[in-house]
Amino acid sequence: MNISFKISFLTILLLALSRFIPHPPNFTSLLALSFYVPAIFGIKYLFVLLIGFIFTDMIIGLHNTVIFTWGSVIIIGIFSRFFFQTFGRRIIGSLVGALIFFIVTNFGVWSLGNYGISFEGFILCYTLALPFFAYSIISTLIFSIIFELFYKAKNSFIKFA
Repeated sequence: MNISFKISFLTILLLALSRFIPHPPNFTSLLALSFYVPAIFGIKYLFVLLIGFIFTDMIIGLHNTVIFTWGSVIIIGIFSRFFFQTFGRRIIGSLVGALIFFIVTNFGVWSLGNYGISFEGFILCYTLALPFFAYSIISTLIFSIIFELFYKAKNSFIKFA
């Protein structure tokens, strides 16, 4: 098996596992994967993330805001390369990714009229989403630290090999 296939398979597997295993709302590896996979392996793997996301959404159920969720994954993956220089920047970048996801997806919910197309509806939409955002931030931080540990272990192994 070539390395591209292994990376792709592992990415989709991690994404699927974190979405299918019972978890609190928005507590998945999705946002950390959206940041780390393109940053570490290259922008070409952003397509793999989208395939995994589309696949799992088809099983979980498609919704009228998928364009916003998938779009936020693309935005996070594209900007990840600007935050990859140091450990601190990577953690900050992954958390900015969670913020991008929050802003984009909730804008989608509001713009589709779920809370009324008004300033009050806009504020209500984002306010009601704050508990989900907290789960996103916590899970992104936890999964980012896990990915950092694997990244450091991989680099240490390569130095000693």
